[in-house]
Amino acid sequence: MQGVSFPLRSDSQITLSSRMAEDTEKLCEGLRKENKSCFILGASGETGKELLKEIIKNRIFSKVTIIGRRKLTFEDEAYKDVIQEVVDFEKLDEYSSAFQGHDVGFCCLGTTKAKSGEAGFIRVDRDYVLKSAQLAKAGGCTHFNLESSKGANKCSSFLYLRVKGEVEAAIEQLDFDRYTIFRPAVLMCDREEYRLAERIFQKVLIPISYTFPTAFSVPLTTVVRAMVNNAVLNSDKKVEILENKAIHALGAAQEITKK
Repeated sequence: MQGVSFPLRSDSQITLSSRMAEDTEKLCEGLRKENKSCFILGASGETGKELLKEIIKNRIFSKVTIIGRRKLTFEDEAYKDVIQEVVDFEKLDEYSSAFQGHDVGFCCLGTTKAKSGEAGFIRVDRDYVLKSAQLAKAGGCTHFNLESSKGANKCSSFLYLRVKGEVEAAIEQLDFDRYTIFRPAVLMCDREEYRLAERIFQKVLIPISYTFPTAFSVPLTTVVRAMVNNAVLNSDKKVEILENKAIHALGAAQEITKK
């Protein structure tokens, strides 16, 4: 797999933002006219929740579906047209219809070893994700977006990074028309689910991020902005890998719709 190169210097980021300002409204209008649909896996998690919010705000998809193990409650009227598909991830083949008819898929599904144990982590982050991708491919999805992790490598001696790398490689073999992998570093956000080690690491990274803003962390809002912006932009690359610096660059581009 080849990585995607985006301008990373501050002046180049300005160039990217200017290009977005000039091009994206036309691209957005074109995408809206195509009446494309999308689905999100993991909409109850921090990334998926913020991604859904960004997608709803920008109104670039004619139909938005979230696929999860339970129905979510939304008070905001903006979410009234969101379709919810409740599935049993242990029996996904029985829910193949939930994955049919979507043009673009976003996968933010994941857990931790601390929460689910080693076997549970592998089952969710590799097996559930891969099976979902297989069903999405069979259902007609042409652009699959995967939230992975900085350092993902199927040959890593670290379980977390190895599993992330394994599922990246397995999904590539499915041969989507377009496959985008996002490899963010530590996500800077306030999780509803308390993770002590992550919270401590975030506090340590706060002063470091001022000196090296793209090296070790990334704001969650930047990640989801990058995911949405990338879905709008045209690409001639079949497989794209966006490392943390590229996520910062693409996520820093101006919002893709006018308020």
